[in-house]
Amino acid sequence: MFQHVFLAAEQLNIVDLIKDSTGAVMAVLVILVAMSLVSWYIIAMKAAYLSKARRQSDKFQEVFWHSKRLDNTYKEAEQLVRSPVAQMFRAGYVELTKLKKGEKERDKDAETMELSGIENVERALRRASLAETTELEKNLSFLATTGSTAPFIGLFGTVWGIMHAFVNLSASTSDMGIQTVSGPIAEALIATAIGLLAAIPSVMAYNFFNQKIKVLQADMESFSNDFLNIVKRHFFK
Repeated sequence: MFQHVFLAAEQLNIVDLIKDSTGAVMAVLVILVAMSLVSWYIIAMKAAYLSKARRQSDKFQEVFWHSKRLDNTYKEAEQLVRSPVAQMFRAGYVELTKLKKGEKERDKDAETMELSGIENVERALRRASLAETTELEKNLSFLATTGSTAPFIGLFGTVWGIMHAFVNLSASTSDMGIQTVSGPIAEALIATAIGLLAAIPSVMAYNFFNQKIKVLQADMESFSNDFLNIVKRHFFK
């Protein structure tokens, strides 16, 4: 008996099980494999993007705090296109430049202009922050969807395959018993396994990237406050 069990285990081949799958189970496997491939592509691209964003943000902040001229900092920010903090600075600097040019052409109450100018710069920083956050979170929803739905898609394929196996068993006239359904059931169970293989990396990557994005968001918020304080002290006295 044990010899037969070991022989069956040796004959178990995942590739063969996938090839032998038919109908709904095969369709489920194709969907899960496609979701897994897309997820791994997103994971690779997002990991590279966030890593570069982190490095460039650190570099920009070092330049910003050591530079004595905002125009020089702006030139450096133009090179650091992956840094969300640098892009926020660019948006704030452009708005500040517009306001300073407008002061020479308008004759308004000084206090009113100061309040309006600060609000404009703050809005520019907020818009840039939202745009950068959207870019950082791009495609993460697919990882979340894969992580939450892939196990259930795989389970559907397994349930369908087992149902099909028992239908075949009931229609069979042979006395083979469990041997009649063992193969189809194994083929059906592979759908759940593939679903888990697609879901687990996606969930882990989603949580990991979310943590990285939160750190970058904290940097953006901190920089926004610091930049506004500098603007208030030196440009709207």
